Amino acid sequence: TEHTLSLHDALPILLQPFKQDLQQALREGLARGPVEAVAACRLRAPEIARAQSRDGVRLGRSSHRLRNPANAPPDWVAPVIDDWLTHPEDRAPRTLPLGEGRTGYVEPILLQPLCLSCHGDAIAPDLAARIEHLYPEDRATGFHVGELRGVFWVELPDPD
Repeated sequence: TEHTLSLHDALPILLQPFKQDLQQALREGLARGPVEAVAACRLRAPEIARAQSRDGVRLGRSSHRLRNPANAPPDWVAPVIDDWLTHPEDRAPRTLPLGEGRTGYVEPILLQPLCLSCHGDAIAPDLAARIEHLYPEDRATGFHVGELRGVFWVELPDPD
């Protein structure tokens, strides 16, 4: 029998190249030190999102505690973040009908140990100074491993 992916199953696949490219940019930055990793995230992440948002597909990442205000969640993503903060026991990815022939998908980003150097409680002074310089309104620190750091999201036209 022929196996066809459901839209819910296909949506995470759309995010894979975005996530892989972000991880690669982060690894390359970290190889030069955490201060360089911040620069990599600042410059490369928006480029990657723009490059992969095409053919009616938009994708990105966001958070309830933003480092970069340009990453504010789309209106349809914010309630999912709020729900995951209120109900941490249910952080399964979600597919949502958005109306006007569009569907959205959101999956959580949970803080990993590697993320602590830039998003944890004890940030090195030179790194903290660089973050403060680049992001004077930064709210993306004080996280602990396993906490909801943010989300990946994708929005696309419904299949015909």
